Amino acid sequence: MTRPTQLPDRPSVLISTPLEPALVERIRQSADVEVLYAPELLPVPRYGNDHGGTPPTLSPAQEREWLQMLATADVAFDFDWRDPAQLLTNAPRLQWVQATSAGIGGFVKRYGLDGGELTLTTAAGTHAAPLAEFAVTGVLHFVKDVPQLVSRQREHHWERHVSGQLAGRRATVVGLGSIGRQVATVFHALGVQVTGVGRSGSTYDLPNGVATIDIENLDDVLEATDILVLAVPLTPETQNLIDASRVSALPAGAIVVNVARGQVIDENALTEALSARKLGGAALDVFDVEPLPSASPLWDLPNVLVSPHSASTAAVENEVLTDLFIDNFRRLRGGEPLRNVYQAGRGY
Repeated sequence: MTRPTQLPDRPSVLISTPLEPALVERIRQSADVEVLYAPELLPVPRYGNDHGGTPPTLSPAQEREWLQMLATADVAFDFDWRDPAQLLTNAPRLQWVQATSAGIGGFVKRYGLDGGELTLTTAAGTHAAPLAEFAVTGVLHFVKDVPQLVSRQREHHWERHVSGQLAGRRATVVGLGSIGRQVATVFHALGVQVTGVGRSGSTYDLPNGVATIDIENLDDVLEATDILVLAVPLTPETQNLIDASRVSALPAGAIVVNVARGQVIDENALTEALSARKLGGAALDVFDVEPLPSASPLWDLPNVLVSPHSASTAAVENEVLTDLFIDNFRRLRGGEPLRNVYQAGRGY
């Protein structure tokens, strides 16, 4: 069966992720569409704006209802949670999927959805502000010695001390997508000397004063890096990008922030450097294995801030994602270029 290439006059929009009723209504009112939304057939959110959730056990009648919704969908707000590997078969009319995550490369490859039959768009950019805020929070946590302040407060111990200063430090931001650019911009505004590391031959919209280098020259700046922020997508090229030798190249007292994926850095080498106090600290939102195993020493290291892959999940996330979906749907209907189109060759 040939997949349609044009939307019908009144397309069917399948919302396959939990969404607040007001946001569902916003989508319904944004265009002449049929909205397919049955929250009782979707995973139950474990926290606000959860797009994974706990899968429900569907009755045979509910399974038929879900398959019928897939079969009539022209576009979808997120992937099929139930059987993504069969999405192309179960949704023969589907032309476009708006993902709720910025990093979908591993997912679409795992389920064979990167063959070009569907247009896929990511949520790139929607998480840039909260992740940049997390990066700054994590760095200031160590620069201002918050762990010691908290410890002394618990002890009711008053002792004046000297803390560090963020302004004037040297930050290297690896990855200059929307997240990396926002991180670079925020640190630059705080007086940090920022070097952004991007793809060879690419140009980036960054504030004056932010230096850029190609990824091939990363080793040239590591020894002078006080703050290393990882903001790259996980691809074959970025897997173990910060290996043991690059962890070792960082100067004493350097702070590492990872808002990319755990596999981008050698976690064992990072843990050893933190345990030996060679590094000043690490603010980690992602890990090699998630959930982070309870036996991991990272839990107990005083110079580690552990975030359970939640730094991007701001309270307004669903509103921002809905705005992106509506804008991209308008573009699709108008024949305009979509935002954040997934490129299989790059993996993001």
